[in-house]
Amino acid sequence: MHFDPSAVAAARSHMPKNLLSLMDKAQAATDSIASDATDGVARRTFLKVTAASGFALGAFPLVATAQGAGAAAPAGLKPHEQPSAFVRIDADGTVTVTINRLDFGQGVQTGLPMILAEELDADWSKVRSVHGDANPAYADPAFGMHLTGGSNSIKNSYTQYRELGARTRAMLVGAAAAQWSVDASALRTSNGFVVGPGGKKLGYGQLAEAAMKQPVPEKVALKDPKQFRIIGKPTGRLDAKAKSSGQQDYGIDVRLPGMLTAVVARPPVFGGKVKSLDDSAAKAIKGVKAVLRVPTDRGGEGVAIIADGYWPAKQGRDALKVEWDTSAVAKPDTAQLLTQYRELAAKPGNVAMQADMAPLAGAAHKISAEFVFPYLAHAPMEPLNCTVKLDGDKAELWMGTQMPGLDAMAAAKTLGLQPQNVKVNTQMAGGGFGRRAIPTSDYVVEACGVAKAARTAGITAPVRTLWSREDDIKGGYYRPMHVHRAEIGFDAQGKILAWDHTIVGQSIVKGSPFEAFMVKNGIDATAIEGMKEPYDVPMKLSVHHPDVNVPVLWWRSVGSTHTAYAMETLIDEVARTTKQDPVAYRLALMGDKHPRHKAALQLAVAQSGYGKKKLAPGRAWGVAVHESFQSVVAYVVEASVKDGTPKLHSITAGVHCNLVVNPKSVEAQVQGGALMGLSMCLPGAAITLKDGVVEQSNFGDFAVPRITDMPQVAVHIVPSAEPPTGMGEPGLPPLAPAFANAVARLTGKTPRELPFKLA
Repeated sequence: MHFDPSAVAAARSHMPKNLLSLMDKAQAATDSIASDATDGVARRTFLKVTAASGFALGAFPLVATAQGAGAAAPAGLKPHEQPSAFVRIDADGTVTVTINRLDFGQGVQTGLPMILAEELDADWSKVRSVHGDANPAYADPAFGMHLTGGSNSIKNSYTQYRELGARTRAMLVGAAAAQWSVDASALRTSNGFVVGPGGKKLGYGQLAEAAMKQPVPEKVALKDPKQFRIIGKPTGRLDAKAKSSGQQDYGIDVRLPGMLTAVVARPPVFGGKVKSLDDSAAKAIKGVKAVLRVPTDRGGEGVAIIADGYWPAKQGRDALKVEWDTSAVAKPDTAQLLTQYRELAAKPGNVAMQADMAPLAGAAHKISAEFVFPYLAHAPMEPLNCTVKLDGDKAELWMGTQMPGLDAMAAAKTLGLQPQNVKVNTQMAGGGFGRRAIPTSDYVVEACGVAKAARTAGITAPVRTLWSREDDIKGGYYRPMHVHRAEIGFDAQGKILAWDHTIVGQSIVKGSPFEAFMVKNGIDATAIEGMKEPYDVPMKLSVHHPDVNVPVLWWRSVGSTHTAYAMETLIDEVARTTKQDPVAYRLALMGDKHPRHKAALQLAVAQSGYGKKKLAPGRAWGVAVHESFQSVVAYVVEASVKDGTPKLHSITAGVHCNLVVNPKSVEAQVQGGALMGLSMCLPGAAITLKDGVVEQSNFGDFAVPRITDMPQVAVHIVPSAEPPTGMGEPGLPPLAPAFANAVARLTGKTPRELPFKLA
C-alpha cells in the first residue's frame, strides 16, 4: 500500500457521504467514551483494576484520552500523543507497550516498543507488547486512520513513539522528584530506574501509581541518536519464542465458549448468485447446525455451512448441490484479456508524463519491448478468518486486520449497529502482504453477514468464518495483470533520446474511498509508482485502466512489482547494447541527484565482489536498484541457467532506509522481500482465469519458492542518522529484474514475461 499523507485530509471532501457519516459517528462515539472515562464510575473501575493486578500506567488502553486518576492531559495533545493508551507499567516494573499496527511478520511488535523503550530508558528485558484496536489513539499519526501498510509503521510512528516514551519518562521523574522533595532536574533515569542524589533509586514499578497523577508534558526533549542504547542494536523479536515453539495465537486460533465455525460456498465467477440449492445431504452431516444463503463480495450470493468445527463444515459444503447463476456477470479470460491489453498498449492512454518523442525516429539504437505480468495471489500462510460475537445491539470481532477502523465501520453497517457498539480485537496475523487491508472489507463483511444470518436462524453462539487455502487463492483480490509497452531510442554512448512507455492494467483504488486522492487525470498513482526515477530520461508515459470483473488489490510493494522490472531490465539492456558496465552506466545516468541510490548500489557492489570476484563457470552477475516507500534497495545477484531453467545462487543487498531501529528486522524484511520477488519468477507463479473461473486453488498449482529455491542472502545497510523510512516492501521490487538481467547475460535475451519463460 502506498498513500500520500498530505492528500489524506483533503480526501474527506470527496469521500462518499455514507462513509464520512460512519467515520464521524465513530469519532463522536469515541470522544463521548473518552469524556465519560473521567467520571467517578470510570475512576472506581480504574482503582478496582489496579488494586487487583498491581498499578498499571494507562489502565484504559481503549480510551485514548483518559489519563487515569488525577492526570491532566494538555488540550494540545491528540489521542495518539498521550501515554495512557500506549504504556502500562506493572508493580514489578514490566512495561507493556501497545502497538498501533498489525504485526503480521514484519516485526513492529518489537520495533515500536524499542523506540518507546529507548526514550523511556526502560529495562528492555522487562518490555512486552500487545496489539491496539480501532480506538482513535491507534490511528496512523500521519494519515489519521487505522492503517498498517505502505511500509509506514516505523516511518510514521518513529517520532510518535519516541515522544510517548519521553513523556512517560518525564512523568516518572516528576513522581520521584515529588517523593524525594528535590528538583526534577537533579534526577536521571537508567534501565528502568529513576536515580536521585547519592545514587538512590526508585524502580518504575514503584513510581507508576504516582506518575499517573503527574501532568502529561506537551513538549519533551528527545535523545541525541548518539545516546541510543536500544535503537540500532540487533534485537531478537519479542514474539520469537512463542512463534518458534508453536505457542503464538493468530486470528485463526480464536476460541470462544460455544463458538461455531462457518465455511462459505462462493460462486465460481465473481458476483454470481445461487440459482438452485439442494442442502439435504449437507444438513445430514453430523455437527452441521445450519445451511444459510448469505451475501458475498461484489454483489454475489453464497451458501454458509455453520457447524461445530471446521471439518464438519467443510464436509457439509462438499455435500452441497448448488447450481450457480452467472448470467449477469462478466466472465473474464486471461488469454482474451492479454489480447485486449496488447491492443490497448498500442494506443495512447491517459498521459502521466510528457516528453518530446521526435528523436525516437532517428535514434541510432532502438529497443521495442512488451512486458506481461500476471495476476498474483497474496497466499498468506494463515488464510482469511473473522470471528463475530453478537450480543444484543453490540458486536465483537476478532481478526488480523490492517485497517481495524475501516473494518469496524463496515461491520457496523452490515450488522445495522452503531459504530461505537462494534469492538475489533486485532489479532496477530500469519502474513497478509496487503490482503488484510481491503477497502471493501470483503472477508469482514462476509463474516458479519454470516453471523447476522445465523442470528436470524436462531443461532446465538459466536461464529468464526474460516477460509481454506483454496478459498483464499480462488477468492479474489489479486495483484492486477499488466502489460507494458516500451519504445526507446538511444545513441551509441547510451544516451537515451526518447522513451515512449504505456502501461495497461486495472486500477486498484477505483471505486474505493481512496479513489478521490489517488486517481488523478484518470490515472491510479499506484500503477505508475517507480517509473523513470532515479534516471533522468525523456519519458512519455501513458496509462489505460480497463474495467474487468476480477477483484484487485495492492500486493507487497504495489506498483513497483511491475514498474521496477520494466525499468531495470530496460536500463540494463541499453547498457548491454552499448557495451557498458551496467553498474557504471546506472551511476552515470543517476547523476548527482540521487545519493541514496548510489550509496545502496555501491555498497551492494562492494560487498558482493562484483567485477573482482571470478564467478563459477556458467554463472553471471545481475544488477538492479529501486526505490519504493522512500527506501532504496540494490541487489547484485549470481545466477545460472541449466537446461533452460534459471537458478538464483546468491543475493547481496545494499539497503538505504536511513536510521535503522532493528537491524535484524531490516535483514529479515529484505530476505522475505527477496524471496517473494523470486516467487514472481518461478514457473506456476500466476493466477489465470478461464470463463471467469480462477484456475488455481492451492500451492500445487500456484507455485511458491521451496527451500531448495532460496539462495544465500547477505544484507548490508548504509549507515544514516536520518529518520527511518519504510522497509516492509522495498526488498521485493529489484529482485526479479536483477535475476532477469543475469539470465539475459547468460542467454542474450531478457525475459519479458513473468514468470520466466525461457523456451
